[in-house]
Amino acid sequence: MSGEFEVQGITVSELAREYGTPLYIYDGDALREQFLGLRTRLHPKLEMFFSLKSNPNVSICALLHSLGARAEVSSLVELATALQAGVKGEDIIFLGPGKSREELRTCVNENVHAIVCESFGELELIEEVAKEQEKIVNVVLRVNPSFSVKGSGLTMGGKPRQFGIDEEQILADPGLATRFSNVRLMGVHAYMGTRILSEEVVVENTVRILELAERIATKLDFPLELVDVGGGLGIAYFEGERDLDPELLTSRLNPVIEDFVSRYPDTRMIMELGRYLTAPSGTYMVRVRYVKTSMGERFAVADGGTNHHMAAVGIGSFVKRNFPMRLLNRIDEEATEPWYVTGPLCTPNDTIGKGVLLPPVRTGDLLGVLRSGAYGPTASPVLFLSHGSPAEVLVKDGRHHLVRERDGIDDLLRQQHLSI
Repeated sequence: MSGEFEVQGITVSELAREYGTPLYIYDGDALREQFLGLRTRLHPKLEMFFSLKSNPNVSICALLHSLGARAEVSSLVELATALQAGVKGEDIIFLGPGKSREELRTCVNENVHAIVCESFGELELIEEVAKEQEKIVNVVLRVNPSFSVKGSGLTMGGKPRQFGIDEEQILADPGLATRFSNVRLMGVHAYMGTRILSEEVVVENTVRILELAERIATKLDFPLELVDVGGGLGIAYFEGERDLDPELLTSRLNPVIEDFVSRYPDTRMIMELGRYLTAPSGTYMVRVRYVKTSMGERFAVADGGTNHHMAAVGIGSFVKRNFPMRLLNRIDEEATEPWYVTGPLCTPNDTIGKGVLLPPVRTGDLLGVLRSGAYGPTASPVLFLSHGSPAEVLVKDGRHHLVRERDGIDDLLRQQHLSI
């Protein structure tokens, strides 16, 4: 051991010298292990669709696709990313509560497998676009169920939400499937919540969504050719949490899928996975610029912070809890001191670690926020103070590859126009 954190035998010092900091590092082996750990155990009829919103880097998408992942996208750029990564239109679904006419038109032109419709107004717009293109479009209804399931970090259904159409509203309109000439209703989607860490909750969600799909398709009298059971599988970030056990999960989930398949052998079944697949593979690495004390507290001021990793600040949580953090260039040293780890922004909220136990920190040290492969820079205010996006590196088969360049001054000014 070198005394440093390594990714496939490559030290963080080498990566920092090559690419600078702040830097996102993705371990391709960890990504592969996480995907296959579930895929090899999961019922073969339940397809795994990668949710690009968790990490829309084209190389991450391509690696997962090479292992068998399909794609769930929610914007034109995500769609273009999936296509560039090699995913065929027939293995892509398009979600989102506020789709534009251009997005819908592109979905039709690219022959995505299905558009997931989230409102009656959107259904009418899909009909208009399909008529213009002289095509029949496959549409899946996203349903906001009348039930909710506890155990998620963020509830997405079963409450008043902008996502999907209320179950009661759909059931009250039994003629919906025959109202449109160019829209073909053929499936049901429901997504109950995120960051689920209970195998029982995942199974209960799935059971109830499958029952919902049958109920909706029977009432509206359309063929049930696709069911998307959502997903929301989480990973453990904080003390007291544990990761889902894929063996335990699939031992309980697979019989549910098999029962449904026995009655609907031709129905395509989808589970969406984002954070679960990508988070464990990522490390956000920053370099300490200054160390100081303030009123008895130790501060390590780094070159990156919440501008690249807003999730680490605990947005959406009632209690601030720290992501796992390590002193990467001296991992053998005992963590004995509590430190505030902050970034370069002009706000006290730019704190990615509060009271984190670390070895004595020195200027120039490399700190890492672990399990950071999901909802990193693309879910953060990267333009605050005009720092821009960090570089991103994928380590694959023992070699490191730059998969996103760091924003420079010219990159950040290129789209501005001086008008005075």
